[in-house]
Amino acid sequence: MSKMADKATHEGTGSSATLTVARIRGVVSRAVWVVCLSLALVLAAAAFSFALDANDNNDLVQLVRDLANTFDLGFFDLDNPVKEFKDPNSEVKNALFNYGIAAVIYLIVGRFLERLIRP
Repeated sequence: MSKMADKATHEGTGSSATLTVARIRGVVSRAVWVVCLSLALVLAAAAFSFALDANDNNDLVQLVRDLANTFDLGFFDLDNPVKEFKDPNSEVKNALFNYGIAAVIYLIVGRFLERLIRP
């Protein structure tokens, strides 16, 4: 009788550990998705601040643009853009195109990592 009781207790521990690992993976996958989504939203907000011709002297606008410049992956910055436009609205077009592509990449990578990590 005691062997069966020990076996049942041992199986319950493995199941509990599996559930704990699954919960941790679920939380980590959601955290990765939220971080990537937040970075994409910062890039989109910065692009729209250029499109709407927001006040450069405003601290919030400057913060969003600085954050976007930090998280643009180094490839999509406005100083050395992937695609550079050469017409009257080039600053707006550069911001919309380059920050938009970076935001889409964050969303794709974030969703991929979320699905990879999630149990």
